[in-house]
Amino acid sequence: MAAASTPAVRVRRVYDDPSPDDGVRVLVDRLWPRGLKKTDAHVDEWPKALTPSTELRRWYHGPEGEYEEFCRRYEAELDAPEAAVALGRLRDLVAERTVTLLTAAKDPSVSHASVLQRELNAS
Repeated sequence: MAAASTPAVRVRRVYDDPSPDDGVRVLVDRLWPRGLKKTDAHVDEWPKALTPSTELRRWYHGPEGEYEEFCRRYEAELDAPEAAVALGRLRDLVAERTVTLLTAAKDPSVSHASVLQRELNAS
C-alpha cells in the first residue's frame, strides 16, 4: 500500500506568475510588494504576525546582518504569542493542502520565507 503524499510547502517570489499547483498562496512579507497590484498577486492570506520585525529586517539588511544569526533571531520571534498562533494556522493549512509562501525577496533561499518553510516542514 502506497503512503499518502503529504502536502508541500513551497517558496516562490510573489512577482512570479501564479501556478495552478500553488495551493494556498500566503504572502509572508510585512510590506506589500512594490509595484504589484493586489488583484495580480492572487494572495489568499497575509499573516503579518509571521513576518520579521522591522528591527530585525533592518539589522539583516544592514552591514552587520548575517543569515545564520538572522535565522536564530527570527525563530525566536516566531515564539511570540501572536506569531505562534499564525504559525499554528499555517501548520493546519499545510496538513490539508499545498501552501506556497510568497515573498518579494530577491533570493528567497536566504530570506525569512525559507526559515518559515523549514519550520513548517519540521511539523
